[in-house]
Order: sequence, then C-alpha cells, then structure tokens
Amino acid sequence: MSKTAVITGRVPEAISDQLDRLAERMDRSRSWVVSQAIEAFVVAETQLLDSLDEAERQIDRGEFRTQAQMEEWVAELRRGTAA
Repeated sequence: MSKTAVITGRVPEAISDQLDRLAERMDRSRSWVVSQAIEAFVVAETQLLDSLDEAERQIDRGEFRTQAQMEEWVAELRRGTAA
C-alpha cells in the first residue's frame, strides 16, 4: 500500500453533508471520496498549468497566429482550402 498523508481542511457544512451522502451512496468512506476528488483536481489543474506553460513557451518562440491569421485560417477551413 502506498504511503498516505493526513490533511485537514474546512468546507461549508452543506458540502460536508453532501459528501457524507455521496460516500454512503457509493459505499465508500468519506476519506476515499475526498482523496478521489483531490486527486482529480490536482491532475486537472496540473494539466491546465502545464498546457499554459507550453503555450507561453510557444509564444516566446514565435509559434502563434495573430487574430487576423486565425480568422483567415477559419475562412480557409470553411472554403475547404486550408492546408
């Protein structure tokens, strides 16, 4: 089994109640549901930030299109002439 760490956080009581109901419906512990939610959030946010970092590197390398270039590209797609 992998190592775990205990964390503490505060949530509104209504969310806590929903969490308990969800855990019960899933036949899982509150801790398991919280762990899954945190993992999904961390993965999604990490992917987003990695994507934004890569986009900034592309901009720094000059690998981007201006608004006018994008509009022309979309127009070419509509005409069926985009490469």
